[in-house]
Amino acid sequence: MSLTQFAAMGLLVGAGAVGQQSSIVNTVHNLSASGPGAIRAATEEQVCIFCHAPHNASPVRPLWNRAMPADNYLIYTSRAFDAEPGQPTGMSKMCLSCHDGTIALGSVISRDDPILMSGGITSIPAGIAAHIGTDLRDDHPISFRYDSSLAAQDTRLRDPVTLPHEIRLDANGELQCTSCHDAHNNAFGNFLVMSNVGSQLCLACHQVGQTAVTAHQSCDSCHQPHTAPSGPYLLHQPTIAGTCLQCHDGSVPGAADIASSLESLSIHETHSQVDPDGDPVTHVSCADCHEPHTMLNGAGVAPAVHANFGAIDGVSASGSPLQTATTEYEVCFKCHADGAASMPWIGRLIAQNNTRLEFATGAVSFHPVQGPGRNQDVPSLLPGWTTSSVIYCSDCHNSSVAPLGGGLGARGVHGSAEEPLLAARYDTEDYTGESAQAYALCYRCHDRNSILGDESFSEHRKHIVGEDTPCAACHDAHGIASHQGTLMNNSHLINFATGIVLPNSQGRLEFIDDGLFAGTCYLQCHGENHSPERYPDD
Repeated sequence: MSLTQFAAMGLLVGAGAVGQQSSIVNTVHNLSASGPGAIRAATEEQVCIFCHAPHNASPVRPLWNRAMPADNYLIYTSRAFDAEPGQPTGMSKMCLSCHDGTIALGSVISRDDPILMSGGITSIPAGIAAHIGTDLRDDHPISFRYDSSLAAQDTRLRDPVTLPHEIRLDANGELQCTSCHDAHNNAFGNFLVMSNVGSQLCLACHQVGQTAVTAHQSCDSCHQPHTAPSGPYLLHQPTIAGTCLQCHDGSVPGAADIASSLESLSIHETHSQVDPDGDPVTHVSCADCHEPHTMLNGAGVAPAVHANFGAIDGVSASGSPLQTATTEYEVCFKCHADGAASMPWIGRLIAQNNTRLEFATGAVSFHPVQGPGRNQDVPSLLPGWTTSSVIYCSDCHNSSVAPLGGGLGARGVHGSAEEPLLAARYDTEDYTGESAQAYALCYRCHDRNSILGDESFSEHRKHIVGEDTPCAACHDAHGIASHQGTLMNNSHLINFATGIVLPNSQGRLEFIDDGLFAGTCYLQCHGENHSPERYPDD
């Protein structure tokens, strides 16, 4: 019989129905020759002998008949776990004497010769669920003290004084394999001590919040307690994204198709391993924006955090860590603010990659993300937008095929065909021919007719249409931090792109605000020297 067949039959982890007799005789832990499992003795008819013996047993209670495995395990560890498990102890070590595969199943202390197993099998074959192995980094942690102090450190753990009577810690207050499994009773399947329907066994210890997403309400939708491909987060797949995409790949009705977005030119997800070291910006995952256990449904109003973000952490407008973000931008600031590794998309006269400073309400000029903008004279705003409006980061950064832009794809900053992860096209190269498509992102809020009609700047049309100069040549879409610019030089998001706009013949590169819809420029662009050029013309 192949290992695949062994796994399919659920050899040592039976799935007994509720109400099944609790006797070990009818379970795959009965390794005698008459046992129901595919792994069993060749001729031995005693059932208990594989673990217990009335005479000549080891000093370990209860009448233990097996050698204890060596302390040679790779131990579970995670930066998200406050306890520090050591080498397995107590009952867990007894379980591992079979389930780590290092000691033959028929090797018992009470016999000089090992019990022969049918088919020449000696140990639980690797590759099936019952084979835990000696690497415990991908298994639920065991042999750690679970007490009120630990629960106080980690608020996602319940105080063990509230545990149901079925879940027992050992005499040292440690959680062991036997806290979840009863080797003699398979009434609930997988030898669990109680039913796990509705994740009630998991939730007896873990308190992770409430979610309105039905598929997220069952722990086993995403997690597995043993030999998890992800390692410490005990996920079904090696990465967080891989686990999420089990449902979010377009195959599950009602679950957004995120997989298609992640095939785009510009994406957020890095498909990194779970819990890696290094700068968080280098290993972005779905869980950086979404807390899956507390996700809700419904739309929000800017700048309020989206319901499907859940109770996710963030960084405040002042730069302080937040346990739970209340606005979308606080979630973005985790990666795109202080200490950010991402570089500015366009080289500018004033360089800045800290969006927290660029969007601050005290900044010189900014798009209204943290609060309404400074400028009260914006004639180009389309109906629905006013100078009091506040926008989301995701109003500009989003999927290019999301409903926001008239498409049918999934919402969110997962991936876009437009760099850098933009909701619509925004050409920044010099000599770009003006069109509704070239600046589709800008024209979603700003009236194209107003811009080309020179209502806010007397030479918009001349520059954009006549000279094929992109919006980005003069305007910095995020903003200009208060400590870097001035109201005179950097109003109206003026921050020249140095790859297009150069110092004039006197070495001067500057804009001066001369009042309502008026200004003076000292620069050189497209070979034309401004020394200076005033708007409107004198």
